[in-house]
Amino acid sequence: MSYVVTVEARLPDDADELDALQQVGASALLEQGFDAVEGIEGPDGIEVDVLEALVAVHPRGAVVKVFVHAPTLETAEDAVGSVAAEVLERSELLADWLVESSEVRLPLDLTRESLEAADGPDAPPSDLRVRRARHTAGADPAGSAPSLDLTGPGTDPATGADGDDDDRDRADLDAQLRALAPRLASFGARSFGEPGSAEREIPAPGSGEREVPAPGSADRAGLPAGGRRAGFGSPAAELAAGALVYASEVLIDELYDDVRTLADEETTVAECRAELWHLARLPSRFGLAYDELFARRFLVTAIALTTRFTDGSFRRLGCLAEELALNLLLQQARSTLDLYGLLGEEVAESLDRFAHEVSEDMDLASLYDEEEDGADGYPAATASVIGTWFTPFDAERYVHPYAVDEEAGRADSHD
Repeated sequence: MSYVVTVEARLPDDADELDALQQVGASALLEQGFDAVEGIEGPDGIEVDVLEALVAVHPRGAVVKVFVHAPTLETAEDAVGSVAAEVLERSELLADWLVESSEVRLPLDLTRESLEAADGPDAPPSDLRVRRARHTAGADPAGSAPSLDLTGPGTDPATGADGDDDDRDRADLDAQLRALAPRLASFGARSFGEPGSAEREIPAPGSGEREVPAPGSADRAGLPAGGRRAGFGSPAAELAAGALVYASEVLIDELYDDVRTLADEETTVAECRAELWHLARLPSRFGLAYDELFARRFLVTAIALTTRFTDGSFRRLGCLAEELALNLLLQQARSTLDLYGLLGEEVAESLDRFAHEVSEDMDLASLYDEEEDGADGYPAATASVIGTWFTPFDAERYVHPYAVDEEAGRADSHD
């Protein structure tokens, strides 16, 4: 069975945040440490094969996605957690870091199983969102964060048949999403267009202010001290915030699957025969440039962006690729809410206000305009155009070292 184990590591509470150069160094050390691991001996001598590890470092720590083959979910989590601690311990510069969690959030084979089923009684629904709901319902909820019972209001996850408890199921899902809202630690009521004081709010873009949470104000789960919820101003804004947290998990998991699909086929998005979750939603006129390396850079960009959303460090979008990732995140949040009958007018308005607050007002529509394409259907100098998507908007913006454009200082080891 294939699993993606998410490892979250952090600095000690009394350590200073990592600057940009330190983040590059930490990323290199973690990548080297995990690259040296080919297999892990789990409990009772069970072998766990390590396929790949992708690292995203942020100012307070790192998120590592480790692809493994393991007989059980628990074995994968335990084995990867132990090797992560060993990687940190062996590195003198990372020895005081702490492993906060090691958990499986979505078994990849469940996704591939439905995508590869062609017809018959076991064929999946044609809608990718419904497939995702079925997979999520079948995933082990223990230790998964977030983990929701998203089988759809009043719907049997195996048959798709309508049930008689639509309202109750919708209310349960509503509560589950709201419970996730405090994890959107970088935002509060103002970001959703709501008046009043929010416990966490980002400064207005360009203000030069830096919001720093009070020491000890949040626990490991991202909840405010004492279990109080951060203020989002209204039930609609709170539901929108929770949907964004859940959508972050869905987006990252499915982008990982897109990366592996392109790697398996050794192709680009434009030429890929398999169905893709999100990369196919990027401007199609550049599809020949969306190869595996691009997909990896875009994935790391999405991880860096959503990490800053949930760890309280977000200030402003760093580059055009983050703007596109934000657009995909909002699409996913709206799709989730709409699928389960929760995208009311007020919730939709809250998401629109959030988008207006966070985005850089880039003209994304022009990227999707195919009228400027050449005779072959693709614009000239596509690769160079794509590269600028990862260039920081200015010297003060953050772009993850793995993804940042070569001309902006990225050392590309894949060339």
